[in-house]
Amino acid sequence: AQVANWLGLPSGVAAGMADSKVPDAQAGHEKGLTVALAGNAGANLVYESAGMLASLLACSYEALVIDNDLLGAVNRTVRGIEVTPDTLSIETIKSVIFGAGHFLGQDQTLSMMQSEYIYPEVGDRVSPADWFDAGATTAEERARVIASGILSSHFPTHVSPDIDAEVRRRFDIRLPVEELTSSSRWS
Repeated sequence: AQVANWLGLPSGVAAGMADSKVPDAQAGHEKGLTVALAGNAGANLVYESAGMLASLLACSYEALVIDNDLLGAVNRTVRGIEVTPDTLSIETIKSVIFGAGHFLGQDQTLSMMQSEYIYPEVGDRVSPADWFDAGATTAEERARVIASGILSSHFPTHVSPDIDAEVRRRFDIRLPVEELTSSSRWS
């Protein structure tokens, strides 16, 4: 990626596939490390980075959802950290040191939390007690619920009914049209 950037050429890097067969800790480790390295090396395109498991022999809806969180966080690191007199926040730090002793009441804290912090959809940020009370679900279980919700409620119609009918007339397509609607197997 860096050589391609130096030459002024676009680059694509395969990263984010895992040898793990399920979206587990091994998959997260393998995906996170390779995608972060590829992205921060300056790759213009990181492909095979979402949902891929078992050395590209499998894809998982749960892994797609989990990887969405991962890729968002990596993308945030690629953006880098802006260092300016405003972002160094010397005056804010002084007011906290000689004031409340914490940053929670500072306007800048809320502003930075909205622009700099990543809020994962699958990742769990609650206390152990709250997590246990909510059912003690794993990331894979939470991702399954999210993926199922997406699959049961999102039915894009990129192909008009007329074109769909023509394609079905010409080719042996066995997936019934009825399974592409809200009455499908995902609901």
